[in-house]
Amino acid sequence: MEEIVTARKSPKKVAKRAPKKKKAKATKRALVVTTAASLVREAVRRYAKSDLVFAHGTTDPVAEAAFLLCETLGVHPAKFDRIAEKSVSVAKVTRFRELIAQRIATRKPAAYLVNKMYMLGQPFYVDERVIVPRSFLGELLDAHFDGGEFSLIDDPSAVQRVLDLCTGSGCLAILAAQRFPNARVDSVDLSADALGVAARNVADYGLEDRVMLRRGDLYGAIGNERYDLIITNPPYVDADGMAALPRECLYEPKLAFDGGVDGLDLVRRILGEAKRHLTPDGGLLCEIGRGRQNLDRAYPSLPLLWLETEDSEGEVFWLEASAL
Repeated sequence: MEEIVTARKSPKKVAKRAPKKKKAKATKRALVVTTAASLVREAVRRYAKSDLVFAHGTTDPVAEAAFLLCETLGVHPAKFDRIAEKSVSVAKVTRFRELIAQRIATRKPAAYLVNKMYMLGQPFYVDERVIVPRSFLGELLDAHFDGGEFSLIDDPSAVQRVLDLCTGSGCLAILAAQRFPNARVDSVDLSADALGVAARNVADYGLEDRVMLRRGDLYGAIGNERYDLIITNPPYVDADGMAALPRECLYEPKLAFDGGVDGLDLVRRILGEAKRHLTPDGGLLCEIGRGRQNLDRAYPSLPLLWLETEDSEGEVFWLEASAL
């Protein structure tokens, strides 16, 4: 009888110990915390195994991963350092990993995945109807049109009329309206789809009374109007560049890239009619990418002032109306 009792008790003791062991393991797993920084490192490792191109507002895998994570968390990308070591919820981790997987599988630009891109730290809505904003003109408007020592104009408040040709998402027109507080900005594009995106951004910034959207082919949309400043980031990719566009760029409108055989088809037209649409003291600010050599050959006597930014050299020129 004593042996039977002992035999019955032994299995019970074993049964009680086993759940404790499993519970301890579960507790240990729960202590593993996924931080923002670790998620970015994970994404970069996944990017390294993929043939991706980073040229849509974020120029390297770390910056792009941080951008996508911040959008997932609802945090401005500039504040990533503040959240780097903070834990991320399971739901947000899952969403972020889905975005990274989608980016790798489709090669779609990150900005299209979250419908947002930043210029000068300000957010703008984007989708496949417009090129992803990445112009150097925003930085130059901020650095060389402030009325300071290196400013190309004396008084930003004196600028009354600004023309933004090939406006796309409207981001440059909005930045110009902010830089020149007393100016009306005419924002021109040939694409009705692009103007639809621009209208959304203009409304988001409450600038409907100062930024006027016009559909048309360059100056054909403005009649005989004259401006104190013309800014433009026209299509400037040459034929060789168009043939070699990475998969990411194929999601963007071809109209926003194609500049003809040498990339200067629209630039020539913009220069050819600029004097007729500038005030005597006005000027033209134009981005042409890597077309400087072609432009210098085409216009050897034109006194172009080439401007540099943090990430570019010889891709944007300034030309005073008096030199045309």
